Amino acid sequence: MKAVVHDRYGPPDVLRLEEVERPVPKDDEVLVKIHATTVNQTDCHARRAKPFIWRFFTGLLRPKRKTLGVELAGEVETVGAAVTEFQVGDRVFGVKGFGANAEYVCVRESGVLAHMPAGTSFEEAAAVCDGAVQALAHLRRADVGKGTRIVVYGASGSCGTAAVQLARYFDAHVTAVCTTKNVELVRSLGADEVVDYLQEDFTKNGETYDVILDAVGKHSFRRCRRSLKPGGLYVATDRLHNLILALWTSRIGDKKVVFTIPRHTKEEVLFLKRLIEAGRYRAVIDRTYPLEDVVEATRYVETWQKTGNVVLTLNGVVR
Repeated sequence: MKAVVHDRYGPPDVLRLEEVERPVPKDDEVLVKIHATTVNQTDCHARRAKPFIWRFFTGLLRPKRKTLGVELAGEVETVGAAVTEFQVGDRVFGVKGFGANAEYVCVRESGVLAHMPAGTSFEEAAAVCDGAVQALAHLRRADVGKGTRIVVYGASGSCGTAAVQLARYFDAHVTAVCTTKNVELVRSLGADEVVDYLQEDFTKNGETYDVILDAVGKHSFRRCRRSLKPGGLYVATDRLHNLILALWTSRIGDKKVVFTIPRHTKEEVLFLKRLIEAGRYRAVIDRTYPLEDVVEATRYVETWQKTGNVVLTLNGVVR
C-alpha cells in the first residue's frame, strides 16, 4: 500500500510517498481503507520535532513513527475475530495516534473510531475530530457555559472554527477574532461579534471577558490580562512558557492562565457525531489535495493562513 513516510526530522520535503506493507488487524482491531485524512499542526510539530520536547514522544534522533496523520475517514475493509461494533463496509471516522496518511490503517474497536455521521462526506468527516476535540477540552477546562463571555482568538483555524461553534452550543456569548477574509465565515458559524484583527485590537476596546481562548498560540497573557474580568481565564493552546505561567498564576493573582493537553476519546467523537447530525456543527475545509501532493499541502498548512482544515484524499474517494 502507499503511505507518506519520513525517516528524519525537517521541512516538508522530508515527506515522501512510498510502498509499505499493508497492516493486518489483530483480533480487537479493524482495518480501515482510508478515503480522506488531514494535515494539521500536530503533524507539522511532530515532523519538525519542534519544540524539542516533541522528540521525547516521537524519537530523540529520528522518528519512531514514520507515517503521520491523526485524522481519518474511510470504510472498514476487514474486522478482527473479536470485533462486534463494526462490520465490513461500514463508513467510519476518528483519530489514530499517527499513521493515517496512508491507504490503510488498523484501529482498535475500542479506540477513537465511530460510524460516520449520516449525510457526511469522507472529506468532511476526516476534518472533524482533531480541532474539535482540542476545542472541547479547552472550553470544558474553562467551564464555558450559558452567559460566559468568551473571546476566540484565531477563530478561523481548525481549533478556532470548532471553538466558535461549540461555545455557541454551550450558550456562551462569543467574540471571534480573525482576519478580514474570514469575517463572514466566522459570523456564519455563530459568533455574536466578529473582530477583524487587521482593523481593531480587541484588547483595546474597553470590553472585559470571562475567558480568552488563544486558539492559534499567537497572543499572550500579558497582552490579554486587562481584558479579563476578575477571576477570568486565559486559555493557552501552545508555547511551553504558558505552562510556567499556569503554575505561577494558580498561586498569584485573580486572573489565571490554564493550559490543557487534549485527550481524544471515543465519547468525544460520538458527541461530535450527534452535533453534526443535529445540524449544530460542521467541519470547515479550506483546501483538498490528493495524497501524493502531501508536501504541497504541508507547506500550505505551515503558512498559518489556512481556514479550518486541509484534507488529503485517496483510494478513489467518494462522497
